[in-house]
Amino acid sequence: MKILQNIAKVLLPLVLGGAILYWMYRGEDWQSIKHVMWEEMNWTWMLLSFPFGILAQVFRGWRWQQTLEPLGEKTRSSVAVNSIFLSYAVSLIIPRMGEFTRCGVLKRWEGTSFAKALGTVVTERAVDTLIVMLYSGIILLFGMSTFGTFFKQTGTSFENIVSGFSLTGWIVTAICGAAVMLLLHLLLKNLSIYNKVRMTLHGIWEGVLSLKDVKNLPLYLFLSVGIWVMYFLHYYLTFFCFDFTENLGLGCALISFVVANFAVIVPTPNGAGPWHFAIKTMLILYGVMDHQALVFVLIVHTVQTMLVILLGMYAWLRLSFLSKRQSNAFKDTVTK
Repeated sequence: MKILQNIAKVLLPLVLGGAILYWMYRGEDWQSIKHVMWEEMNWTWMLLSFPFGILAQVFRGWRWQQTLEPLGEKTRSSVAVNSIFLSYAVSLIIPRMGEFTRCGVLKRWEGTSFAKALGTVVTERAVDTLIVMLYSGIILLFGMSTFGTFFKQTGTSFENIVSGFSLTGWIVTAICGAAVMLLLHLLLKNLSIYNKVRMTLHGIWEGVLSLKDVKNLPLYLFLSVGIWVMYFLHYYLTFFCFDFTENLGLGCALISFVVANFAVIVPTPNGAGPWHFAIKTMLILYGVMDHQALVFVLIVHTVQTMLVILLGMYAWLRLSFLSKRQSNAFKDTVTK
């Protein structure tokens, strides 16, 4: 039974993400998507967005060093950052496995306590959750008028949306709903909803309180906020790659970014499926055609995923080099 549950935890995210993608792109003209990608897309802006995506992960590695230091665990920046690169790549195969991977990297290359490293992940998630909640609340508060204006001008209603579903759409939606319910069942099998919420809030509070031990708190806060600013710029600059999104404005980028952050809570590889659906829906609210929105999310997500893979490959090679050329010297220095 335990084996079946572990298999389900790996396969269900893949099946769920694949089902959503199939539902969204069934019947699409792939030649036209290919034409947009190679003939119409402005690759300069895509390339300009890469440094911000890389910096988001670099900041995360530097911040992790700050969290580990009060525990007496000193790590090299190169190892911490490359462990983050590698963890994101691993999570493309098995969602959430990256957290264990980066802790394992520190244990192998730096001799860091695995338990201590994993404990700091709770602090990171608590801080990130708090930041996401704060900026999401502010952005959505100022952006709610957008939804009201859209529904008023277009006459769109819930009944019209439901009536637009095809039989295939209903089947895929039912499958996705069943998969989500099964995931929730596995998650809440031994926990009541009340206890889960209470434990989550308690974890966030404990994580925030642990920041008192960080030696350079201003730097820690700068890196924490900087991570999400970099993530946003990595996403926002891709708007200028296409003529149908370049004039949507900062407001559209901010709101769609927030909605996508909540969508990727669904554990699929790199948010594949939920991220596509969330961004596509928001772009349509801002007047982008359905086909154009599909083109945008497919190309942007695919390219950014390839960047994650390349960073993971680089990290693996870089860490292999460190293990042969620098790690032994580092341990000797610590011993002396």
